[in-house]
Amino acid sequence: MFIDIDCAQEKKYNQNTYGDYFLSKRYPESGDLIAVLSDGLGSGIKANILATMTATMLLKFVEAGADIKTACEVIMNSLPVCQVRKISYSTFSVAHCSEDGEVKIVEEGNPNFIYISDGKVIEPEYTVIDSDTFKNRHMHVYKLQLKLGDRLIFCSDGVTQAGLGNPELKLGLRRSGLIKYLLEKINANPDISSSELSHFAVRAAINTEPDRKAKDDTSCCVIYYREPRKALIFTGPPYHQEKDNEYAKEFFKSPAKKAICGGTTANLISRELNIPVRCNNIRSVGKLPAVSQMDGIDLVTEGILTLTKTYEYLESGFNDKEKNAAYDLMQFLLNSDCIEFMVGAKLNQAHYDPNLPIEIEIRKNIVKKMAKILEDKYIKRVTLRYI
Repeated sequence: MFIDIDCAQEKKYNQNTYGDYFLSKRYPESGDLIAVLSDGLGSGIKANILATMTATMLLKFVEAGADIKTACEVIMNSLPVCQVRKISYSTFSVAHCSEDGEVKIVEEGNPNFIYISDGKVIEPEYTVIDSDTFKNRHMHVYKLQLKLGDRLIFCSDGVTQAGLGNPELKLGLRRSGLIKYLLEKINANPDISSSELSHFAVRAAINTEPDRKAKDDTSCCVIYYREPRKALIFTGPPYHQEKDNEYAKEFFKSPAKKAICGGTTANLISRELNIPVRCNNIRSVGKLPAVSQMDGIDLVTEGILTLTKTYEYLESGFNDKEKNAAYDLMQFLLNSDCIEFMVGAKLNQAHYDPNLPIEIEIRKNIVKKMAKILEDKYIKRVTLRYI
C-alpha cells in the first residue's frame, strides 16, 4: 500500500504567517512515514515559532528512534503553559505510519482525528497519559491497523471552530460538521486524493464564516492508504546503442503512466517500435518547445530545457501566465506516487553548445535534483536508473 499524504492550510485573516505548522517525512528504506501537525497558541509569528519548534522536535525525536509515546511525553512536559489562559503554548498530533497499515498516533490538545473506513467513521480505543508536570494536560495514544482505502484526517481547531457564534453554527462547525462534509465528499468521489480532500476541508470550514475569511489558522492533514500511482520517465539515449530496442520495449510495456523527455529519446522509441511522433501545431510557449504526441505514451516533451524548467517550477512554484511543456511535466510528476527515471548515459553534444544558457545542467545532474525535491518537498518515492 502507498501512503498518500497532504496538508492544506490557511493563515488567519490579516496575519502574515501561519500559526499552525505541518511537517512530514518519508523514509524510503523502511517505507515508514512520520507526520506532525502542531497548533501554536494564538496566531502570527509567536504561534508560528511555537508550532514549528514543537513539530520539529517531535519529528527529530521519533526519527532518532525514540518511542513515539515517550517522545510526545517529553514534549508535553517541556512545553510551558500560558499564565493568562492556563492552556498549552502548543498542541500537536503526530502519526507514525508504516506501509503495511500499522499506525501509531499521539494527540495532545488538537481536535480528535477522524478515521474513515469503508465510508464509515470509526471511533478507535485509546489510552490516556497524563502529564507529570501539568494536571490539565493529557495525551491520547492510539494503535491502529489500517487497510487499503482507509483514511485519517487531522485538523487544527481552526477547522472545528470555524463559524463560531453564527446563528446557524453557534458552536462552530465542530467535528461532527466536518465529518458530514467529508463523508459526502468521499461518497461522491471514493478515490479522491489527500490533496483534494484536505483542501476541500479547509475551504468548507472557511466558507462557514459569514465573510468567508479565516478567523483562525486553519489546517487539515489527510493520510490515505491506497494503491500507488506509478510513473516512468525515459530521458536520454542508452549508453549502449545495441540495447535501444530492449529498453524501448521495456519502457513501452510498463503498466505505469509514461513520459518521454527529449527529442532524441522520442525518435529512438519511434524508430525501434515503429510508432510515429506527431508534432504539435501549437507554437512553442516562451523558450520551451510544445509537447508532441505518441500512441501509448502519456506525455512527450523536449529534453534538458523542459527538465530544467520543471525543476524550477517544483522548487519555486508555477508563476507563468501561459501553461507550457514544463507545467505539463510537473503535473505529470505531482499526480504520481512512485516515479522511476530511466536515464540514458550517452552524452548529447548539443548540451555543450556554448550558446545555451549557462544554468542548464547536463541531464544526470538535473534529474538528480528533481528526484531530491520530489522526495523531500513532495513526499514522492523516486528511483533513478541509468541505462
